[in-house]
Amino acid sequence: MDPAEEPPSMLWGLDPVFSAFARLYVRDILQMTESIQVPGIYFYNKHPIYKVDVLGTVVYKRERDDFFCYGVDDGTGVINCLCWKSDLLKEEGGPTKWSKHSDGAQGGFNPVAELEKLRQAQQSRCHLEIGEQLRVRGRVKTSRQQREIMASTFYKVNDPVMAVQIAWMMEVPQLYRQCYDKPFQLQPDETGDSDISSLSKATNIIRDFIKQKSVAKFRPHDVQDLLQPLISSQPQTTSADQEPVAGPSGCQQLRQLLKEVLQILQDEGTVFRKVKSQDEVYHVTAQDKDLLIAVKDIISEDSKREKYVDKGCHILHILSAVRHCYSLNVSKAALEQVLKSLECNSEIVSTSDNHYTAF
Repeated sequence: MDPAEEPPSMLWGLDPVFSAFARLYVRDILQMTESIQVPGIYFYNKHPIYKVDVLGTVVYKRERDDFFCYGVDDGTGVINCLCWKSDLLKEEGGPTKWSKHSDGAQGGFNPVAELEKLRQAQQSRCHLEIGEQLRVRGRVKTSRQQREIMASTFYKVNDPVMAVQIAWMMEVPQLYRQCYDKPFQLQPDETGDSDISSLSKATNIIRDFIKQKSVAKFRPHDVQDLLQPLISSQPQTTSADQEPVAGPSGCQQLRQLLKEVLQILQDEGTVFRKVKSQDEVYHVTAQDKDLLIAVKDIISEDSKREKYVDKGCHILHILSAVRHCYSLNVSKAALEQVLKSLECNSEIVSTSDNHYTAF
């Protein structure tokens, strides 16, 4: 990354990826560029990253007195993982050493024997052979011009039916699409700073109003006055000779700002228009009881059909049915909010990422 494009280190904490163990492919971990400002911090699509979470197959191993060294292959590349041994694994002598201290514990709870069982269990989870599955979490480090992971947590994954690997393969591409492949915009453009700030503030104002007042539906003129202070507080643009520059009036700015806010709320599924007409009525998704009942009934009925009895109803099937029986204007984002609400209330359950069935 060009040093000029690297975001200031004071702003890295604004990116949620910075505080998380990033589930990146090994290929991308090996190709990440290191920060010029702070060595040990790396960038993927301008996301600052210093710790990762990897699942893969052990393709080589080395053991020393204090650590294991495993080569982990996730299908995109191989990375070296340095896994330090715990004190239990470094103990020598095994039960023969400890048995002489446990004579008084015969016939009851034997802490030494239990400690030995714990040591053996930990050893079985930490001592892997080539071909076994290993999950590693830890910091990324460059040592001798090679990228490696200094493990803070590692363990063998017992996955005889490959359920863990399949779940991982389904989840990681979604994380890339939804987060990693979208560059985090830490600083808006200077030309649009005030507009972005006003739009963000206006969206939060309407969102807070809907939540606090438990609004079920509203019209634009019902909430328009809430945004008036944002328009009034904007500085007047003037030319060099202090004459006002021609531009949209306050009312026009207010209407345009409200239009953009409502579009954002529709895109995220917070509101939707049940009927598109000249009388603009926006329904709040979380407060629309009829929509929740309609979605619940569709899942309850269709999940009994032979086609959906095993896996449940796909979200696109539910969306099509809702649009057919309730409203053509229900978006997928709005439906996802309804499904999340029903699942939180234990009225439905997700059988996979996109399938739902009734209890």
